Amino acid sequence: MGFVLFLMAALWALGWVMKAPVRARLIMIGLLYVAVLLANLVLPESAELRRATGGDARPWLVLGGAAALGLAYFWGVGRLRRRMASDEPQPQPDSFREAELNRYARHIVLREIGGAGQKKLKAARVLVVGAGGLGSPVLLYLAAAGVGTIGVIDDDMVDGSNLQRQVIHADARIGMPKVFSAEEQMRALNPFIEIRPYHRRLSDEIARDLFAEYDLILDGTDNFDTRYLVNRAAVAAGKPLISGAITQWEGQISLFHPESGAPCYECVFPDRPAPGLAPACAEAGVIGPLPGVIGTMMALEAVKEITGAGTGLRGRLLMLDGLDAESRAIRVRRRADCACCATATAHPV
Repeated sequence: MGFVLFLMAALWALGWVMKAPVRARLIMIGLLYVAVLLANLVLPESAELRRATGGDARPWLVLGGAAALGLAYFWGVGRLRRRMASDEPQPQPDSFREAELNRYARHIVLREIGGAGQKKLKAARVLVVGAGGLGSPVLLYLAAAGVGTIGVIDDDMVDGSNLQRQVIHADARIGMPKVFSAEEQMRALNPFIEIRPYHRRLSDEIARDLFAEYDLILDGTDNFDTRYLVNRAAVAAGKPLISGAITQWEGQISLFHPESGAPCYECVFPDRPAPGLAPACAEAGVIGPLPGVIGTMMALEAVKEITGAGTGLRGRLLMLDGLDAESRAIRVRRRADCACCATATAHPV
């Protein structure tokens, strides 16, 4: 009998090492138990197999009964716990746990946001295009602010040269897709939000359907082709677009939304700059804190847009000169001949 018990223990240990489900391990042990019990009930007393397994079925019947009672007890307790859990009132989508109320307390006491504004943030769906210099502070502050659903799309990988300014990433995550690196940091910051990483390049084929899932789009990309693509998709979907751009010591930000009377990106920048006039950061360089300044302002404008607090940058382009510590805002208007928003049938999706 001792040998059989040892064999059962060995089967359990083998299943644990192979990471077999508990149910599969119990089935293996159960089949062995049934075989031993049958051997003691059916075979004659002189049979070697019966003598090797104890020679008497009664101890095995007692052992099986005790095991059955134990399994029935644990199954009953588990079922009772599941029933109690299902009877508990489930939190509503706009309700807050105690930990969330504590987390967002500094927002809730703000007269311009309050509890109603924080509920709007929790219900909001925001898509960030780009998880680089501008996307880093945007994603961190949106996550910290409690935006309920945050999507991020980028096909790039974390590189050592990014870490001078892309503060959402880390040296240990060099070589990881940026969207997954950003997701890891955002989850560590706020476990109460939903994060949707898209490790792919934004294209015309996916942009419209993707944008339809979100309320607000933030563009932190570093090339004009993608900026124009994002603008066209946002106009077609009828979504407000907060766009930021940086180079060397300078940055700019605005909110584009033709449906509300504001211009689109192409109204303000109808033509791509001539080669060499607006080089990318990799060519021209960029001071490390600048993306943090512009990206944080983008996150601030997003919070204001979602909650309705304050006056946003709809119809204004804010420009920052970090080298001389100067900033100014200029009025921008829709163009009647805009190739994008003048001909598009913009409507909410």
